[in-house]
This record gives sequence, structure tokens and C-alpha cells, in this order.
Amino acid sequence: MACGILVGEGIGGPVSGVVANLTPYTRHPIPISPRCVPMTEVRTGMQIVTGHAGVRVIPVERAKVRGDFNFMTSGVSTEKPKGALVQEIARDLVRNRRGGGQTLVVGGPAIVHTGSGPALCQLIRGHYVHKLFAGNALATHDIEQSLFGTSLGVHLSDASIAEAGHEHHLRAINRIRRCGSIRNAVDQKVLKSGIMFECVRNNVDFLLAGSIRDDGPLPDVITDVLEAQRQMREKIRDVTFCLMIATMLHSVAVGNLLPAWVKVICIDINPSTVIKLSDRGSFQTLGIVTDVEPFLRALVQEVQLMEI
Repeated sequence: MACGILVGEGIGGPVSGVVANLTPYTRHPIPISPRCVPMTEVRTGMQIVTGHAGVRVIPVERAKVRGDFNFMTSGVSTEKPKGALVQEIARDLVRNRRGGGQTLVVGGPAIVHTGSGPALCQLIRGHYVHKLFAGNALATHDIEQSLFGTSLGVHLSDASIAEAGHEHHLRAINRIRRCGSIRNAVDQKVLKSGIMFECVRNNVDFLLAGSIRDDGPLPDVITDVLEAQRQMREKIRDVTFCLMIATMLHSVAVGNLLPAWVKVICIDINPSTVIKLSDRGSFQTLGIVTDVEPFLRALVQEVQLMEI
């Protein structure tokens, strides 16, 4: 995310070109570390670095690739051995939970459309997921499948089209709106299963950011994009591992907010999603080009084996 470098923050400001803070107890300057400030939060009077002369950037190093030449060493490839990569991600999930880390899942509605919701629910119940970022669509279709057994009017059990199924997601939204919120719907036993239900039951912190194409939206959706950005920045402060699953727009948005040291795994059937994420500054991303359902199913299996 584009931001400015703020220096000299605090009482006294810079002294003779030195970034300092003069406290009531000393007249000696105390160095203050520069920090990044989002463009929307820059205010008149702030001392922002301008130009590029004298600014040295030391990026976080990637893992070194052994040898002078290797096949399939790019960050995005459809030909990499998926099983080994899934095992590595499972180890990261288990290690992160045991070490007290926080795992963020950034998810798209394809998780529901492909029938992968139960697998994600298992990870949530196992306390491998601590935060969920998504849009109106994932929550809406997850609630639709809980209430009607369909996603976009298609039965997830046999892929048949439900009669008047095109109305189901709108009816799902209206039921939640009558309850006032997703949490209220769980408390009132209107919502009894699904990803959002498990988030409420297992105290997973979720944030739903809206877009101009949303139906409804659900009452929990933040429709002010700047406010959604602000809340995302607050919630990612303690994130140590991130899974981005089948959502290009939210993946790019969250990737721009995450620190470079946070390991990011992007899973999408479209290679361009991972490429765009890397091209927009999230160089720490490992991409896996695959369908969501077999990936999440295999991930749950590997995690279960490691916990035996």
C-alpha cells in the first residue's frame, strides 16, 4: 500500500537535522525510528521524507536457491509437486499454532462454490485459523449453503440447480439483516452451520470488506473502503502466517498491507492471481496453482496426520 515515511514525530521534533524527542527529564535528543504512514492518514505539519536520495531500502531476503540452474524454481508454476508443498504448509500451520502465532485466511466465494467449506470449518474448529478477511460474497454464499444447501442456487450435494435458486442468496442476506448481524443470527439459532457460524463459535476475528457490486450487503460488511483498510491494518499487526485462497482482489489488497516478513501462501486455479500479487510488491508470496477443494482437503488430511 502506498505510504509516506514519517520522521520527527513527537515533542520537539527534529533538532539541527537530528530526529529527536525532547522529554521533560532531559535536553538531549532521543532518536526516533521513522515509520510508514498510509497516504490517507498524512496530515499538514507531518515531516514526510520526499524524493529518493539518501533513502536506503534493505528488503527481506528470500530463501536462496541452491545451484546455478534448476527447473521449476519460479514462485508460480502449475508443474510443482503439490503434495510436498501441501505438507510444508501443513507444517507451517501446526508450527504457527503451537508457537502462539496468528494465522490469517483471506478467502473468496469459490471456497463455498467448490464445496470446500467443510474443510475450512475443520481448520477453524482445530484453532488453526485465527482471523478471516473476506468480502460480502464468501459470507453470503456460506450462509446460503447453510440455510438452503445451495451456492448461487446450485445444490452442493449433487450440483443440480434448485428451483428459484437464484433467490437464495438474497433470502439469506435478508434473514441475517432481520437478525441484525451474523453473530446475532448464531445466537438466535438462525445460522447453525458453515464458515461464519464456526468463526462466531470459535472466536475467529472476521472482517468483511464490501465492493460496489455487492448484493445487500450483509450487515457486518464494511462498505467504507478506507475504514475497511484501517481496520485491516489494526487486525494484521499480530499476524505471523497468511493463507490467501481463491480471491484476487482481496489477496492483492491484504498483500499490500502485510509486512514483508510474514509468510504468505496464495492458492488459486488462475496463475495470474499469484503473478499479480507478486508484481504488486508481495514478493514473499509462495504460489500454488490448483483448485481450492483438493488443496483444502489435502491440507486438512496432512494437519490431522501431524497431530496424531
